[in-house]
Amino acid sequence: MTFATMSLGLVPILWSTGTGSEIMKRIAAPMVGGIVTSFILELLIYPAIYALWRERELRPTRSPDEVQAPY
Repeated sequence: MTFATMSLGLVPILWSTGTGSEIMKRIAAPMVGGIVTSFILELLIYPAIYALWRERELRPTRSPDEVQAPY
């Protein structure tokens, strides 16, 4: 919802052509880039990192008594 709201508010600023639009475009462009990056990180990258971390944490560890000699 945050992404949609920010996009709906900032996209018209990026497409504007009136007085002061050049300055507003310079302000809105990094904000759009930041919100898109945040959106991608939150939906794709963070869950993948968390899944890998949990998988590694939940793996059973073997005690030295269980390890067999290589011969």
